[in-house]
Amino acid sequence: MLDLEVIPERSLGCEQWEFILGMHFSQAVAIIQSQIGIIKGVQVLYSETDPLGADLVITLPQDGIRLIFDSIVQRLKIIEVYNMKLLKLKYCGVTFSSPEVVPSIEQIEHSFGATHPGVYDSEKQLFVLNFRGLSFSFPVDSKYQPGYAHGLGSLQFPTGASPVALRMALYTGSVLAETRAPPLPTICLFNHLYLEEAEVMREGQRTRGLRLKIYTEGPPRLMEPKRQRLTREVRFGDTCQDVASALGAPSRVFYKSEDKMKIHSPNAHKRVTSRRSDYFFNYFTLGIDVLFDAKTQRVKKFVLHTNFPGHYNFNMYHRCEFQLTVPPDRYSSESGKLIDVGASPVTISAYSKWDTISEQLKPSERPVVLNRASSTNTTNPFGSTFCYGYQDIIFEVMPNNYIASVTLYASENHQHPGV
Repeated sequence: MLDLEVIPERSLGCEQWEFILGMHFSQAVAIIQSQIGIIKGVQVLYSETDPLGADLVITLPQDGIRLIFDSIVQRLKIIEVYNMKLLKLKYCGVTFSSPEVVPSIEQIEHSFGATHPGVYDSEKQLFVLNFRGLSFSFPVDSKYQPGYAHGLGSLQFPTGASPVALRMALYTGSVLAETRAPPLPTICLFNHLYLEEAEVMREGQRTRGLRLKIYTEGPPRLMEPKRQRLTREVRFGDTCQDVASALGAPSRVFYKSEDKMKIHSPNAHKRVTSRRSDYFFNYFTLGIDVLFDAKTQRVKKFVLHTNFPGHYNFNMYHRCEFQLTVPPDRYSSESGKLIDVGASPVTISAYSKWDTISEQLKPSERPVVLNRASSTNTTNPFGSTFCYGYQDIIFEVMPNNYIASVTLYASENHQHPGV
């Protein structure tokens, strides 16, 4: 049985780990993975058809804990203990709920002090007692409803019938229904870079590189670390030293053993004599991969990940908050005639849907089917995705019409002068 400390408006955890409001989904998963054998039976819930309209939820059914993440920013919004009988809970080091300590009205008021009068939900027959950043729900029979105005303490219950807390919720602010996921806590930065926005730099029909607005934990002042914001640019033709200088050491360096899209290249039939492999700098917290050419050691491709649940790579990356602006097609692919000269540029983000984009850009009609699988597990429970080409861009689209990734690549006549 887990023995956890409650810190209102902040966290639920112990000395070894804690779930902190505002932490990223992947950081919570890392905690759960580190507690194999202690935390058991994990469930992840999301909407396949509307991944942005429903919260992303991790449920720990054997521990009675539910972690609710905002589906857009993918940070922890609410920590809910929906079965208080399955774990021990403390506040300021003193236990208020355990098999030996019943979380009754008197116990909660003794542990957390006075509060405002609670709110009675007649439909659910629940009385909710609110503290700032913390609430408790008590099942109350409807026959006690008339006396609730002055708090649960004003209700007269038979001996031994005082309500016992059914659920507890941790959140930021004073109203649970209005709470939002707070910014990523400083303690969660772990000396990594995190992305606020990625602007795709383009000239005409060509991509030049990325302008990244990033933040990290700056040098401490007066013993308090301060968030530091930076702007960095990386371009096609940059060396690996250039990229490392701009963005720091990558989370991982990955050498390509195969290229599943190579067969669609005009030079696919040519035999490769070099044993050297192209390699990626993976920046997981930025949601970006940078591919370097094995011969020139210079950037030739960027991959921007949207980290939608239901994709094979979900939880490997943070969502890349990119903005890609391209001029609309001026000619109809069917008639070849000039259309809508005054049309506005098309702006694409991590939240754009493919049907809207394809109506404005007229990409390649026949997609390439991509089915990812690892060397140890050849099955992909999420199915295939579809890749559409447009100018120097490849859009990977999921079956639900959302974009899984955007690949930006350098054409042969779009290389660094030193390449």
